[in-house]
Amino acid sequence: MPEAVAAAPQHELAAGALPKLELKNLFIGYTDRSGKTVSAVEDVSLTLANKPGVGELLVFLGPSGCGKSTILKAISGLMEPSAGQILIDGQPVSGTGRDRGMVFQSYTSFGWRTVLGNVEYGLELQGVPKAERARQAMEILEQVGLKDFAHALPKQLSGGMKQRVAIARTLVNKPRLVLMDEPFGALDPQTRWGMQSLILDVLRRQDNTVIFVTHDISEAVFLADVVFVLSHRPAKVLHRIEIPYFPERDPSLRQKPEFKQLENHLLDILGSLQVKGNIRVGL
Repeated sequence: MPEAVAAAPQHELAAGALPKLELKNLFIGYTDRSGKTVSAVEDVSLTLANKPGVGELLVFLGPSGCGKSTILKAISGLMEPSAGQILIDGQPVSGTGRDRGMVFQSYTSFGWRTVLGNVEYGLELQGVPKAERARQAMEILEQVGLKDFAHALPKQLSGGMKQRVAIARTLVNKPRLVLMDEPFGALDPQTRWGMQSLILDVLRRQDNTVIFVTHDISEAVFLADVVFVLSHRPAKVLHRIEIPYFPERDPSLRQKPEFKQLENHLLDILGSLQVKGNIRVGL
C-alpha cells in the first residue's frame, strides 16, 4: 500500500459501541430464467465501525456483474440472503425499513410530482404535517443545489439534477445507512465529478454512513474511507483497503501523485485477478 499521504484523523469510538454494519458469512443465490441456481455472493464477512459524529463512506469495488449490487440489495432488505446475517447497529436486517435509503443508477422520480413533491413523499407517508415536510424538503434541496427548482417537474431537469432529486428524497428521511448503487454511472464525466464532490459535502454534513457500489477505480479512491475489493462472481471479499486521509477532496486531487499511486495499487490488485478489462480507471 502506498505511504504517500497522512493517515486519517483518529475519531474516538463510543465505549462498547456496536459496529454500524456487520455481514457474517453471507451467501446469496437465486434461480435464473432457465431454472438454474446461480451463486451471486459467497461467504462475505465484513465489519464497519460505528464512529459517532463522522460520516463514513464504504465502497464496494469490483468488476461488472460480480455481485456488488446483490450485496447492496440484501443490506437494503430487497433481497433475502440464502445464508448468513446482516446486522445494522447490532440488529438483524429483516425486510426493508426507513433506517436504510437507496439511490439507484436510474432516475426514479415521480414524473407527475414537482421536485418539492418528490422530496416530500417519504415524509408524507410518515404523516409529517404539510408545513413541516415542506420546510425539511426545502432545507435538503438547498443543500443539493436545487432550491430554485423546487416547483419544476422532473422532465424539466437534466440527468444530474434528477439524480440530485433522488439523493435529496433519500436524505430527507434521515436513514442510518445510505445505499448507492452506481448512482452516477449514467452521467457525463463533468457532471459525474461534480456529483461526487456534492455527495461528499452533503453526506459529511448529514453524518451519514454510506455504502457505495462502483466499478470505477478513480471514483472509489476519491469517495471512499474504506474500499472492499470483490472478486468476480460469486462475490468474495479479496481486500479491505483503508484510503488515507486527504485534507481536501476536490477535482485537482485526481492529478496528485498520491492519488495516482492509490489508483495503481487497486489496478494491480484487480489486474492480478485477470479482471482488469472490466474495471474503469477513470472517465
